[in-house]
Amino acid sequence: MIDRGDVCARLEAARVYLVLEVAAADVVAPALRGGADMVQLRDKTAPDTAVVSAGCELRELCHRHGALFLVNDRPDLALECGADGVHLGQDDAPVEEVRAEVGDALAIGLSTHSAEQIAAAEESSADYYAVGPVHETPTKPGRPAVGLELVRHAGSVASKPWFAIGGIDPGNVAQVAAAGARRVVVVRAIRDAADPAMAAHALRTALEQEAAIGPAR
Repeated sequence: MIDRGDVCARLEAARVYLVLEVAAADVVAPALRGGADMVQLRDKTAPDTAVVSAGCELRELCHRHGALFLVNDRPDLALECGADGVHLGQDDAPVEEVRAEVGDALAIGLSTHSAEQIAAAEESSADYYAVGPVHETPTKPGRPAVGLELVRHAGSVASKPWFAIGGIDPGNVAQVAAAGARRVVVVRAIRDAADPAMAAHALRTALEQEAAIGPAR
């Protein structure tokens, strides 16, 4: 069983959260070297056995680097591969239902797309939440961008760790950070980069720089 208190402390300290599918698992090692400190396996087409097999390997790799490992949607698969947590969407099982099922065995994250959903996430037993998509992204077809205004709102009300998500890359991450985000979730920015380690480093550096100068603005 995880130490949920330790996991929550590491969520607070996290900056770069990589999401990817089974076929892109070879990107994880360089991403971790570059500064990613959370990895989520999200693959809606791979068979359960493939998700668990890849998940066990990624969990070990993440833990060697001091990073957290999570599985998307499926608390059963997250438990089976010894993940630190599970990430839920608005159309997945409700947070409280999953919490009742897993207790403190998993950290729980939740996707949010509106101020109302942020408020619900704050009131729930979720350990963290994601806010977005900030920009339109092909990884979430049909989901309209929420823009930076929702990022600013999250920054003004959040009591839990939260991550901006959606079309964020080294070219625009400073803008997102300036709006109040201290943590980001990315897919293509690292997965599709010519140098995943450099991309992860660039994202982390931009976030840390903005965090350092933000209060002085």
